[in-house]
Formats: sequence, structure tokens, C-alpha cells
Amino acid sequence: MQGKRVLLIVSGGIAAIKIPDLIRRLRERGASVRCVLTEGGKQFVTPLSLSALSEDKVYDDLFSLTDEHEMGHINLSREADVVLVAPASADILAKMAAGLAGDLASTVLMATDKPVLAAPSMNVRMWEHPATQTNVKTLQSRGVTLIGPTEGDMACGEFGMGRMSEPSDILAALEAFFGLRPKSQAGPLEGRHAVVTSGPTFEPIDPVRYIANRSSGKQGHAIAGALAALGCRTTLVTGPTALADPHGCDVIRIESARDMLAAVEAALPADIAVCAAAVADWRVAEAAVGKIKKHAGAAPPPLQMVENTDILATISNAGNKRPALVVGFAAETDDVIKNATEKRARKGCDWIVANDVSPATGTFAGDDNTVHLITEDASDAWPKMTKLAVAEHLAQRIAHHFEAAE
Repeated sequence: MQGKRVLLIVSGGIAAIKIPDLIRRLRERGASVRCVLTEGGKQFVTPLSLSALSEDKVYDDLFSLTDEHEMGHINLSREADVVLVAPASADILAKMAAGLAGDLASTVLMATDKPVLAAPSMNVRMWEHPATQTNVKTLQSRGVTLIGPTEGDMACGEFGMGRMSEPSDILAALEAFFGLRPKSQAGPLEGRHAVVTSGPTFEPIDPVRYIANRSSGKQGHAIAGALAALGCRTTLVTGPTALADPHGCDVIRIESARDMLAAVEAALPADIAVCAAAVADWRVAEAAVGKIKKHAGAAPPPLQMVENTDILATISNAGNKRPALVVGFAAETDDVIKNATEKRARKGCDWIVANDVSPATGTFAGDDNTVHLITEDASDAWPKMTKLAVAEHLAQRIAHHFEAAE
């Protein structure tokens, strides 16, 4: 990272005690680090310690006339290659999302024209709060890249999502950002291969008509991107959607369920399979070669339906080609947990992610999801969160699964 300039904004949180180690690692790799310290951050680390490690002045006062003369907040925000917020507390994420500029850190973030990365750190309840999830969604839509958080024990004694990523993981993310580290080395799923299905399938009736469903593909695409962000080589097999390809994924586009099955089987072997697509259960037995014409007074033409091959069951029972971890999705409108639990046993997959897709939830078209992760031993209810957050949470659980197995 020789010559790379990092503007590091340190906000309040117990994870700030890890920041001196991060600065040391960055400096060892040749990066220059300039720190902005919030009032909350000063409760955990001192300006003197950060200055000694970074070998640069630490900035903390928006209204310092000397600093404004020598290094105005506009220059401070722009004389860097990247802005890193670590730890990123719930407070500073809220300020970033709302566009507040009441202190030096928030003003710098408003004034910068450089890429922003943030490593969230907070109590699990704060991370899961709808306000935080809304702020995260807003920031991601504006191009802010999140590093973590991860799941684990917290200083408050609770366990859950919200721990700041370790300095080594933050460093890896920065190296990946600068293109200094191959994508496959950027996270805990390095060296593994995942196949993810997403979106709807289109089952042709004739050359101009088809049977489909309301799946947007948002959840499947988010999962593929989250796995790739953890270093996994990810193959995304997707039906027709209006979504951009997730970063770092190999994308295969298909239309019908038969095409999707063939693409998934061709992508094997894999360590992980996540079947998030809403695959049509049935198709027309024989699609018409030409457009079916409507005739006045005539009854609608009969459509003989046949069942599509079940992709999740096929992959779950693929013998020596079966991925080590197969995750299915159960989109249910009633008895969500009961039906999903039965589906997991029936299909033979390892995990089922169950969610309520009744019309009132708006799940298919919306950006949020409320899911239950059902395994052989337990059913874990997750709070309502964005589909991006669900994807990141699931990707972390997958990474922890393989770490435990090793």
C-alpha cells in the first residue's frame, strides 16, 4: 500500500481500542494515515496515541482557526485516496445518512468526494434497530462500502451481529479496494466456490407469452454479492431481473427452470449452494411454436401443465457432486416455520431460509425481509432488516459454519 493515503475517522465505541493496531498495520504496508477523532472516540483512545502511530497530526476540532488555515476541512476530506470510518458507531452512521455536519467528522464526510468505507460497531440491538438498518440501506445506495459487522461476543455481555471487523479483515478490505489483493483472498471464504440461484423463471406458453412469478431477484443477488465480498468464488445463476450484476460474481443468465437446472449442474462442483431463486413449479408441457391467436367467442385454449424438476432437491441429493452446504429458501404465505421445516426435511438440504411472502408483506418487490434460518437442530428468528443485511448475515453464518468445521 506504498503511497496510499487513508483518512481514518475514529468514532466512539469500545472497538476504538483496536484502531492503534490497524494504524500500525497500515503504516507497515507503506500507507499514510491521517486521523479525525470524534469526542466519543476520545473516550477510548487519545489523540497522542493516534498521532504517535500515524506520525501525523490528529484532527478533532471543526472550529480550530489554525487547522482551518493550515488544513481546512475541505482539503482534509479530499487529500486522501479513501475515507475509512472505524469504528462506525450507530451515531455516526445516522449522521452520515441524514447529511448532518455538526462536528469535524461529519463535516468531512459531507465534504469528501472520495470513496467511503465504514466498519460498523455497536450492540446487537442497536445494529438490528430499524433506524440503523434504514441508515445502512441509505448509505449503501449512495455507494458507501460496509466492512462487516461480524457476529460474536460483545463487551456488553451479549452475543450477536454488531462486532467491528478485526483489523486484519479491515486491512484486507482496503487492499481489495486498492486492487492490491486478489478478490479470492479478501475474506474467510477464500478458496471456496458458491453457486447461487436468483430471480424468477419464465416458462414459455408461446413465443410471446410465458408463466412467471413476482420475484425481483434482490435477495439472491445480494447473497451472491455478500459471498463474493468474503472471498468466495461465486457463480450466480439468475432468471430475468432488472438488477445490475453483483460485484465480483460470474453471472449466468437463464430463462426457464430447465435452463437454470442445467446451468447449476454445469457450475458444480461447489462448496456452497444457495437456492434463492423462485423457480416455477410447473411449465406448459408443449409450448406453442407460433403465437396462440384469440378468436371471438372461442374458449381460452387449454394448457396442459407438467411439473419442473426440483432444483433444490436435485442438488441436495447429488451424491459426490453435492455441495458441502446446501441452503434453500422457503417462500410461504402461512404456517411459515412449519412448512419450511417440513420442506427442509423433504428436500434434503442443510438449511432453509424461510420468509413470509403474503401480499401484505411486500417481500417480493420490496427491499426488506424478515426471515427464519432453519437448520437440523434449531430455528433462528432474525429481525426485519434489509435484504442486503440478510445477505451479509447469511454469508457470515456460512463462513462461521466452515470455520467451525475446520
